[in-house]
Amino acid sequence: MADLLYIEASPRKERSHSIAIAREFLRAARNARPEFTVETVDLWKEKLPDFDGATIEAKYAILSQQAHTPEQARAWETVLRIIARFVSAPMLLFSVPMWNFGVPYRLKHYVDLVTQPTLTFRFSPATGYEGLVTNKRAVVIYSSSGDYSPGSGNPRPDYQKPFFEAWLRFIGISQFDTITVAPTIGADERVRSAHAAALTRAAQLARQYFGAHP
Repeated sequence: MADLLYIEASPRKERSHSIAIAREFLRAARNARPEFTVETVDLWKEKLPDFDGATIEAKYAILSQQAHTPEQARAWETVLRIIARFVSAPMLLFSVPMWNFGVPYRLKHYVDLVTQPTLTFRFSPATGYEGLVTNKRAVVIYSSSGDYSPGSGNPRPDYQKPFFEAWLRFIGISQFDTITVAPTIGADERVRSAHAAALTRAAQLARQYFGAHP
């Protein structure tokens, strides 16, 4: 098992700000702990199953406490493998660029696959919803072309951070650190300053997490 599962949500690779900050986090983690290991889920290369047909019917069978049909069971096996990889990692790292005020559709697809009853959350009429992915650390790297920080005066909505952090809490990840690199478009000096500050925070967080053995 790797020490960290890295979920990469940008297809821009070498031109991606969120990936550049994630790579700095990983570089600093390896420097702090040479035996540190990472497994990467590149959402633009990963074969994610469509969440329809027998797959979605398998989910509703679980919700209604019904047994899976053979077709549903076969479809559900792929979802189970994706979730097992996700929940087995002791730490998660996400690179999350903003697309049209929210997150990339491939990341939303992954979220929809991972968020399943009895596996990452459960519901009880008496107690409501409860996240099951507990005792797990996470770091989320956000990037956006505009500055959405408090006091920025940006009139446009930010659905990226509220959505993603609500999802983390829903499945039980209540403690996580965030790094924001923004703006990524604009005056050169401002963009360079934002990128440099995010690189510094990434290195600091990596040393905080991996600088000393538990």
